[in-house]
Formats: sequence, structure tokens, C-alpha cells
Amino acid sequence: MSVLVFDLDGTLVSSMEDLVATLNVVMTTAGHSAIPQDDVAHMVGMGAKVLIQRGLDYNGIAWTDADIAPLFNHFLEHYAANIAVRTRPFEGVVPALEAFRTEGWKLAVCTNKAERLTLPLLKALDLGKYFDAVVGGDTFAVSKPHAEPVHGAIERAGGEIAGSIMIGDSGTDINAARNAGIPVIAVDFGYTPVPVRDLAPDRVISHFDELAAAVSELSPQGHDA
Repeated sequence: MSVLVFDLDGTLVSSMEDLVATLNVVMTTAGHSAIPQDDVAHMVGMGAKVLIQRGLDYNGIAWTDADIAPLFNHFLEHYAANIAVRTRPFEGVVPALEAFRTEGWKLAVCTNKAERLTLPLLKALDLGKYFDAVVGGDTFAVSKPHAEPVHGAIERAGGEIAGSIMIGDSGTDINAARNAGIPVIAVDFGYTPVPVRDLAPDRVISHFDELAAAVSELSPQGHDA
């Protein structure tokens, strides 16, 4: 059985405003400068700890792991309390998910966002019901771009690697799909420091209305639903 494996931030949901707000609360509370949204867009994708590290780098602040720990805890606390203030699914996401479910696809989320944030966000946006498995950045010992989280998402969804497809918005997702041995579709409206087309995904879409056709092209023989 085939699985569609979706990244979360920048792919399924537009979450940048809430991520920026939380990062800047953490930065300014620690005495550092707030960071413009356009710059934060180039920092996301590897989880909150890396986002904080990049925020400190932006501010020219030398840091150690010990420095990150309290900032990370502050981030988790604030973000959990404000996880869906402005975050919404991208246009076309819900109809696309509903259509794939009707067609018999298994669906999974594979994100580098921690499980403790991913699950409440999916619940807040009423998206959790569409997914057979949810893998966060801390579900396994490694996160994307390693293959293990992608393989784990497919297995937990009750599917097989053969015929499965990754959908993401960044080099992290594309590399994860390559490492996992599955094709990848990239959205061009997500969060990436370079144009996603330059990263050579198998297909690029600009709206979720285009996803079904892209999936069909990459699975011409259909799937075992």
C-alpha cells in the first residue's frame, strides 16, 4: 500500500507568522534583537533548536548547547500556547487530503517539528484526522534529511516504501526523500533559502490543486489501495 508523506511547516500549513512571533519573543526576552520574517524564512526546517541557534547566529551571539536549553524551553512553552494564532492550512490542502483518502491512499506527516508541537497543531487545525501516522523531529533518534523518519512514517501508516511519495518544501525534504529511495514533489510556496526548483525535485507544484496530477505522474501504475 502506498503512502503520501507530507512535511508540515511550509508544505501543509502556513505557520511562519507564529514561528516568527515565538522566536522573537525568545530573542527579545533574552536581550537580543527581533528578526524580520523574511530572514526567519531561511532559518526554519530543522526544528526549534536549530531555529534558535540560527537566531543567535543572526544576532552575532556565540552560543553553547547549555545556552540553547533555556531558550528552547521558553520557545516550546510560548509556541505551544500560541500554536495556531495565525497558522492555517494552505489553500487547497483539505480538499486534496480528502480526495486522496477517498482514493485509498495512506497519508502521513513527517516533520522536524517536535511531536509535542506537531500533534497539538494538527488537532487545532482539525487536520489530524486525515493522517494514518505522524512522525516528528524527535520521534526517532535522527530527523530529516535522514531516511529513517520517512521510512518510519510509511511503516507506521501501514504502507510500503515502493510506490510512496514525499511532499515537501525544502532541501531537507528532497534529501530525505532521496535518502529514503522515494520520489519527491516540492511546493514552491514554502520555506527555503533557495528556489526549490534549483534542488531538482521530481515535480514542483504551485498550488495543492496541482498535487493529484503530480502524484499520478509519479505513480502511473496507480497504487495498492
